[in-house]
Amino acid sequence: MARRNFPRSTFDSINVTPLIDTLFFLLIIFMVTAPLLEYTVEVSPPQMNADPMKPDEDSKIVNVKANGDIIFERRVVTGQELVRLLAEIPKTGNPKPVFLRADGDLKFKNVIHVMKLIREGGYPNVLFVTEEEPK
Repeated sequence: MARRNFPRSTFDSINVTPLIDTLFFLLIIFMVTAPLLEYTVEVSPPQMNADPMKPDEDSKIVNVKANGDIIFERRVVTGQELVRLLAEIPKTGNPKPVFLRADGDLKFKNVIHVMKLIREGGYPNVLFVTEEEPK
C-alpha cells in the first residue's frame, strides 16, 4: 500500500470572512430597528392633514402619555429633568427642532406646558407630531 506524504506546514492565517458577514448583518439589523424604538411609546397623537416630515438621527423626540408622563430618550422624566437634559445637549449653530408627540386625549394646557419646558431647555423650534386623518 502506498503512503501519502502530506505537507507539514501550518496555516498561519484566520479566515475572517464569516465574522465580517455576521458583523454586517447585525449592523443592518440595528440600523433598521433603532429608529423604530422611539415610536414604541404608547401615544396616539391627534389626527390632522399636514405635510409629512421625517426626523433625522440627530432629532430629539419628547413623548407625553395620556396620564401626563413625559418620556425623553426612552425613560420617564420630570419637567425639570427634561429642561436639564435638553440644556446639556451640545448645540452647534441653530439647534434642530424637537418633535413633540402628545396623546390626543391630553389636555391642551399640559401640551403647552411641555412645549414651554422644551423652550426653556434651549430649543425654540417645537414640531407637533400628528397622525394622518383617515380618507
